[in-house]
Amino acid sequence: MIKVDNVSMRFNLGIEKNFSLKLFFINLFKPRKKKGKKPDFWALKDVSFKVKRGEVVGFIGSNGAGKSTMLKVIAGVMKPTKGKVEVHGNICPMIELGAGFDMDLTARENIFLNGAVLGYSKKFIEEKFDEIVEFSELKDFLDVPVRNFSSGMTARLAFSIATVVDPEILIVDEILSVGDMAFQAKSEAKMRNMIGGGTTVLFVSHSLAQIENLCDRAIWLEHGQVVKTGPAKEVCEEYYKSQTNWKIGD
Repeated sequence: MIKVDNVSMRFNLGIEKNFSLKLFFINLFKPRKKKGKKPDFWALKDVSFKVKRGEVVGFIGSNGAGKSTMLKVIAGVMKPTKGKVEVHGNICPMIELGAGFDMDLTARENIFLNGAVLGYSKKFIEEKFDEIVEFSELKDFLDVPVRNFSSGMTARLAFSIATVVDPEILIVDEILSVGDMAFQAKSEAKMRNMIGGGTTVLFVSHSLAQIENLCDRAIWLEHGQVVKTGPAKEVCEEYYKSQTNWKIGD
């Protein structure tokens, strides 16, 4: 289903710091300033692993460990500096909150816009519109521009659109940590249904409990390299111990 083979990702800190889909397009038209040469930063270093069809894999690690970069490379948002990624199956990426939205448009308009970005036809979105609205719990805000939404409301809308179908591969980056606890539980239940239907899931979360509850396997990244991979509970416990020992000895 997914094969990551010796993948490395390098950024030039003077040019590509804080990469995002929105900044990528903004920087295309932004005049470049001449500055001194900045050092390169390797976000990923020789990362290799395989994910089987229907497997649920969680990525853990400290901030800046390379988790989100790894998901962007797998989703095809970023091209690795070295190595290669093979993906067999259609991907639904929920990587960057609101990346497929136009913040000046209303929620109603963005359902069609984001649906089109994800490859849904207008007819399909029309058929699924009520289901999307019902799951998002945003019926009273359909004609409000998304720029006026809280991050939790934006997450609810993005999740509801993305999961209206069962993709072969679902990529989720921290989106379940945004919003109220009731919707987080509802989203987890939705993901469990998708997992039960055979969807392959790649999942980044700072919540070790979520990783343990949802994932078959965990991959622990630090400084762009794989520290450990194995059963989710085992890897999460070892990661937790490493963080606790570091804090005690600090």
